[in-house]
Amino acid sequence: MITLYTSPTPNGWKASITLEELGLPYTVHSIDLGKGQQKEPWFLEINPNGRIPAIVDNAPPWGGPPHAVFESGALMIYLADKAGRLLPSDPAARSRAIQWLFFQVGGIGPMMGQANVFFRYAPEKLPWAIDRYQRESRRLLEVLDGRLSEVEWLAGEGEDHYSIADIACWSWTHTARWSGVDVEGLPNLSRWHLAIKDRPAVRRGHDVPFPVTLPRDTEVQAFAREGAKLLI
Repeated sequence: MITLYTSPTPNGWKASITLEELGLPYTVHSIDLGKGQQKEPWFLEINPNGRIPAIVDNAPPWGGPPHAVFESGALMIYLADKAGRLLPSDPAARSRAIQWLFFQVGGIGPMMGQANVFFRYAPEKLPWAIDRYQRESRRLLEVLDGRLSEVEWLAGEGEDHYSIADIACWSWTHTARWSGVDVEGLPNLSRWHLAIKDRPAVRRGHDVPFPVTLPRDTEVQAFAREGAKLLI
């Protein structure tokens, strides 16, 4: 059994959707970010960086004691390898999937995260910072749109190429409007968004965990609702 430590954020959804798509049994431990549970000593033993999501696999593939995995991209690769799905078996396609996964980890996530901070939460609105991160987020969406003009999924054509790269990118990009990022004029991205949101496992994973009490509660709940509205 796997224990998932998470909160309702794009990075959290990456983990829960992956678990749902793979059909791996797991239990959920909600982390109350507002109370700083992610910085408590017990959680830092699981993830020294004090961030969600993280998992503890009580039955790692190689046997032995429970194994903790942190960093959402590493976590997704671990789960895909454990289940033998969501990463193509063809080496070239697997490489492409991992490249697009890291495109999200190193680009979309940080840029949209900063767009959120300056557009939604900063006590002083700094137009230069807002514009910078919204423009870079939009540019990254255009890169995705270009890739998706060539293929069905980020790793290639066909259901066997739907991968953790698609899950990772979707978990962030479907909330782009919340960051104030323009999503108009990206037809391939739109087609891909719709295809992913209609997957039952994505809908289930998007509901994990139940909302928790956080600072700026109304804004956090609105953020969760914004993502949910796109699934209706």
